Amino acid sequence: MDQGYGSGGWRLRPGRPEDVEAIADLRAVVMRADLERLGRYDEHRVRQRLRDGFSPAHTSVIETPDHALAGCVTLRPDGDALHLEHFLLRPALQGRGLGTAVLRHLLTGADQRSAPVRLEVLRGSPARRLYEREGFVREAEDAVDVFMFREPTSPGTDQTPRPAQTPRPAQTPRPAQTPLTVQTPRTVQTPLTVQTPRTA
Repeated sequence: MDQGYGSGGWRLRPGRPEDVEAIADLRAVVMRADLERLGRYDEHRVRQRLRDGFSPAHTSVIETPDHALAGCVTLRPDGDALHLEHFLLRPALQGRGLGTAVLRHLLTGADQRSAPVRLEVLRGSPARRLYEREGFVREAEDAVDVFMFREPTSPGTDQTPRPAQTPRPAQTPRPAQTPLTVQTPRTVQTPLTVQTPRTA
C-alpha cells in the first residue's frame, strides 16, 4: 500500500481552488439518481450549485491508491456548530465502508472540539441511513431535503445513536395547562340595592 494511506487505504488532502470542476462533475454523477427521482435534476444547475458554494479552505479531497479523487467532503463553521456538505464518493467506491470511515474520522474531530454537526440529505437518499447510524437525528424536512443534527459525544463513548436521541419531539404543547383561568373577582355579592330613604 502506498505510503501515507491509512489502514483503510484512504487519506484526506486539503482542497484546492483547481479541484472545483472535477468535484462539480463528481457531484453531477453522484446526485443524479436521487435528483431525477425528485424531479429536480438539471445538469448545469447541479454543477453550478457546487461552484457557487465551493470552499477549498474547508474541503478535503478523499484519495485512495487507485483514485486521486475518490470523493470529497466539506466541513465548515456554522455559528456554534459545523456544517457537513458535499460529501461525495465515486459510485464504484460506495457500500465498501469508505464513507463510514471518513465520516467517523470527521466526527471524532468534531467531538474533540465539542461541536455539534448539521447537514442536509436528499429525501429518500440511502445516505440518510449512514448518518442515522452515526448519531444524526432529523430536525426538519421540506419537499427536497431532510435536515439532520448530531450532538457531540464525549471521547470514548459509543458513536452509535442513543435510543433516546430519535428525532426531537415536535414540541408538543404541555398537557392541558388549563388556560390561565384568571380569577375574576366574584360578582359583587349582594347586588347594590340602594337604600332609598323611606318617605316620611
